Amino acid sequence: MRWNNLGDDTPAAPPALFGTDVVTTTIDTPEFRGITFHEVRARSIINRVPGASRMPFVWTVNPYRGCSHACVYCFARKTHSYLDLDTGADFDSQIIVKVNAPQLLARELAGRRWQGEHIAMGTNVDPYQRAEGRYRLMPGIIAALRDHANPFSVLTKGTLILRDLELLRQAADVTDVGVSVSVGFTDRELWRTVEPGTPAPDRRLGVVRALSDIGIPCGVLMAPILPYLTDSPAQLRETVRAIAAAGASSVTPLVLHLRPGAREWYMAWLARHRSDLVRRYEVMYAGGAYAPKWYQRRVTREVHELATAYGIGPARRGDHRAVPQPAPRQEPGTQLTLL
Repeated sequence: MRWNNLGDDTPAAPPALFGTDVVTTTIDTPEFRGITFHEVRARSIINRVPGASRMPFVWTVNPYRGCSHACVYCFARKTHSYLDLDTGADFDSQIIVKVNAPQLLARELAGRRWQGEHIAMGTNVDPYQRAEGRYRLMPGIIAALRDHANPFSVLTKGTLILRDLELLRQAADVTDVGVSVSVGFTDRELWRTVEPGTPAPDRRLGVVRALSDIGIPCGVLMAPILPYLTDSPAQLRETVRAIAAAGASSVTPLVLHLRPGAREWYMAWLARHRSDLVRRYEVMYAGGAYAPKWYQRRVTREVHELATAYGIGPARRGDHRAVPQPAPRQEPGTQLTLL
């Protein structure tokens, strides 16, 4: 494993991600059986998203690398190869834990260079995966964001976020807080093999209801929609109906994309469970990581039409805000002009 390289600050090396004092822990309890935790001290925690990314945000915080949710399609699998770990079983079971994430975030938020921009969490791996039940990093992270009134959002498949409802409510009183839950489909049989380490879809929708009940609107990222597996008109209707019934403030569909690392793992799963679809996937994704635009447009249109019929709509900028935006601060001796 490349821990030595990741802790090397020589001029010829890239900036180190972690220090060299790595603690490796294996816990033999039912909920963590087969999982190894590598406890590291991160050198930085607020990360800039690469300029070529399609993500609609610039800054992220990721307290973990690797994810025990074990979703066979997870696009973040490739990141494990940077640590000389494989993008399949190792991604699911070798979890890197940035144990100093809350303290480091508080320090970086207080730095002179930080301008208070929006921070997204859960966009790489889930901060509320099972490891969070042991390490409890998110309460400190949310508290730091709350104390600095820094806007943030969380995307999760984990019900563990319910533990932090009070902290989220406190943060929503002082800044812009967005929460989204990922539910791509409601088929429980498919869920057991495609997302084996996640809570069931109906339990995730329970999170949507709980957040809405305390005044934090919660959107649903309907992702991924799996071609030929969850994209029939009846399946899309049932999923959108369940999302609406949970009180979601919005629904945003996203078709499966297969980046290197995820592609090999997903196609191997497909060969084991639905070999009849392998050739169809090879044709659909022959052009790269993304399904053809005509297919993406068709599915997106169907979901938006269903969402409208059920009284919800696609996410729009600002939809997740739980409190009104504060009025512009007026400096003494100046006059506020409204245009």
